[in-house]
Amino acid sequence: MDQAEQLRIIKAEQQQQTRPLARVITVTSGKGGVGKSNTSINLAIQFRKMGKRVIILDADFGLANIEIMFGTVPRHNLCDLIYQGKSITDIITQGPMDVGFISGGSGIAGMANLSIDYLNYIIQNLVQLDAMTDIIIVDTGAGIADAVLEFLVASGEILLVTTPEPTSITDSYSLLKALYRHPRFDQQATKVKMIANRVSRTPEGQVLFDKLNSVVERYLKVPMTYLGCVPEDSQLTAAVMRQVPVSLQDPGARSTKAYERIAGRLLDKKEAERQPRRGMAAFFSHIINGKK
Repeated sequence: MDQAEQLRIIKAEQQQQTRPLARVITVTSGKGGVGKSNTSINLAIQFRKMGKRVIILDADFGLANIEIMFGTVPRHNLCDLIYQGKSITDIITQGPMDVGFISGGSGIAGMANLSIDYLNYIIQNLVQLDAMTDIIIVDTGAGIADAVLEFLVASGEILLVTTPEPTSITDSYSLLKALYRHPRFDQQATKVKMIANRVSRTPEGQVLFDKLNSVVERYLKVPMTYLGCVPEDSQLTAAVMRQVPVSLQDPGARSTKAYERIAGRLLDKKEAERQPRRGMAAFFSHIINGKK
């Protein structure tokens, strides 16, 4: 029995032992600076307001966006779990409204070289997240780097953040093309949902989605879903400068109301039932197997 087969058996055993599985939502973008991490943080706050337990995994390696926006410095990161023997509870930092977050560090690439016993230890720890939280938000890096694509092909639910800027639209399409042509991408198991960010008016968001989706449907043959838009908002900018999520600093802000609507759509009962839950162990097992 090879290592990949052993890993699949471990994953199956862990899934049988832990119920329910957490919902894993991966947030990404074609280019940096479009508000991806802001989206992750404010959706997490909105989910908490709706009574859900939430943990953010900051997978934008090398850029500590989540901890900077939260104004909190973590003592440990995912590398410490993988290589230093820390437990899953050791590496979770509590942010505002008890939103937990895990700093990714930079050690995912080396996971494929670990022994099966070590992988078993890691998966056992990751399984605990399914019991500790309802929703795990994975905040990826931007662009089409291999590390980003590994997270996306492992995810069943992807939120693509795009702005009306021509470079953002072009880079979003490039990201989707790279994702859809990835050898391990499963279009039946993965749903891509777009958020139009920094729009001047609500109709602009629908126009932006229609423009990108028409090209995606024509050339990539896999349609997206439109979740809604977030307006350009000076109150959001002010909140970022204060390292406080706008959803907490200004509940009445236009951007806050937009995040609230998008979170509500994601938690809509019919939408949630349509979205299969893989859990965190299955998510990382997919990444590890893909590197073998």
